[in-house]
Amino acid sequence: MKCGIIGLPNTGKSTFFNLISNSKALSENFPFCTIEPNYGITKVPDERLYELKKIINFPTTKITPSEIKIVDIAGLIKGAHKGEGLGNKFLSHVRETNVIIHMIRFFRDKSVLHVEGSVNPIRDKEIIDMELQFKDLETIEKKLEKTTKKNQINKSTQQHILQKIYSFLKEGKNIRMYPFQEYEKESIKDLQLLTVKPVLYICNLDIDDELDQKTNLHIENMKKMVKRENSTLIILSLKKNCIELDQVLKKTYKLLNLQSFFTIGKKEIRSWSISNPCTAYEASSVIHTDFKKGFIRAKVIHYNDFIKYRSEENVKKAGKILLAGKNYLIQDGDIIHFLFNN
Repeated sequence: MKCGIIGLPNTGKSTFFNLISNSKALSENFPFCTIEPNYGITKVPDERLYELKKIINFPTTKITPSEIKIVDIAGLIKGAHKGEGLGNKFLSHVRETNVIIHMIRFFRDKSVLHVEGSVNPIRDKEIIDMELQFKDLETIEKKLEKTTKKNQINKSTQQHILQKIYSFLKEGKNIRMYPFQEYEKESIKDLQLLTVKPVLYICNLDIDDELDQKTNLHIENMKKMVKRENSTLIILSLKKNCIELDQVLKKTYKLLNLQSFFTIGKKEIRSWSISNPCTAYEASSVIHTDFKKGFIRAKVIHYNDFIKYRSEENVKKAGKILLAGKNYLIQDGDIIHFLFNN
């Protein structure tokens, strides 16, 4: 599962990437200082791990959080769908991601170039939206042409939904705003359309921004646009080490449709990423494929029960340990010990 960072050049994408991944991607004051994408891994903050460590209370216990793969993608400019700038190369990198973080420039530092000549967050968002929409229109047109050449008399489910979302895109709307039925989503999954991907918008402000009337108006308009998409927006300044970065990572994790289960011991307390929903049988292979091959059952303690009773022994006395089979749906924060045959 990958999360891609996109936006116009010089919006703070590489700075953000470096902050959350402890990487050293080039970040300079000129467009396209990022050409090839930068890849990194970032840890997902989870206070529950530290609460568990307080109970285990063993000095050598290591904490290992869940991780997300992050991709810093080159800046997009107007005309990218026609190949302008890094155009098609950029868009192919976006296609490979599962979730998008869209960095939008609000900061007005005149020493940092702006490819459009001025700071206008609403316009900048619309440029990115339009380029992704154009690419999706192109993808759908090609797919519909292929099916037409086959002289199919009866329209498939996919053709029908593609024609509907094609009209939707022509109105300047991102596909994620479309009122999908679940079967409709599945029918177009193989096309990897760009504007259907979940998005987290980040408004990158000046560190000492006084939020004047113009900036406040931009923020309010941005909130309305994002709300119509049923997306998420975070306002922060990358010039300071802000707590909002933790919120970005938590929200990204959620947008990736991931949840965590924990394994605990004297040597390590570890968080494991799984899809939501996920069965105990499926989750067992995340630790080791042998667990899935020889799965017997899973010993499950809900996080809140462990916090309440303070030890596995006390949880057992309270009758709160669950012996679960293959089809048990894991709840976020479950503490699990898998029993399996070697």
